[in-house]
Amino acid sequence: MNTYAFHAELARPSGPTIKNDIQRVDTVLIEAARGLPASTLHEAAGRIGVLPPEIKPVATGMKICGPALTVHSPSGDNLWLHRALYVAKPGDILVVHVSYGFDYGYWGEIMSCAATARGLGGLVIDGCVRDGATLATSSFPVAARGLCMRGTGKDIGARGWINYPLMMGDIVIEAGDLIVGDADGVVAIPRVSARQVIDDSLAREIKEANVMARLREGERTLEIYDF
Repeated sequence: MNTYAFHAELARPSGPTIKNDIQRVDTVLIEAARGLPASTLHEAAGRIGVLPPEIKPVATGMKICGPALTVHSPSGDNLWLHRALYVAKPGDILVVHVSYGFDYGYWGEIMSCAATARGLGGLVIDGCVRDGATLATSSFPVAARGLCMRGTGKDIGARGWINYPLMMGDIVIEAGDLIVGDADGVVAIPRVSARQVIDDSLAREIKEANVMARLREGERTLEIYDF
């Protein structure tokens, strides 16, 4: 018997490795982070949280910002991504670990359409996606390792996890953590420290604007930074 049921009255998948209720980073902090570069958040956080640099938005100008909905998927299988679509809440970023089976097209136009209809905030996946031309012009932001048309399976009995901690590169991501991605890459900021990191990031942006103003006036980086 399949232990992963879909309850029509709840419209949410459930099972022994699915957590439906998580604590998310505050929406006020998400909106503040939306205007900040991923690199600034990384520096202000103490140079932590950088996901593997191969993971980039599929189009220039895409911005990803929201709480993590973590998904650990079996290699070469995207059924757990479909389940996650209906566990996630509006604004959530699906953050997907593919068990090192990078070269499959785990996500495409159909799933982006479904995610948009659900009001989700984006996808960050350490594998590949397909339908690249369509995804690049979509309003739904996607960050991935690249493009691959190889099809995925849907093994009903394969074990996966939703809203459990996962690791990308050397970064542990907890459900509800702040995820921000832009042209420089993707950063994960722990939920518990997000407020301080955002405050420090805003201060850093002001400081850097002041430095650039001084440079335009003819000062040198050597003296400004006392190198």
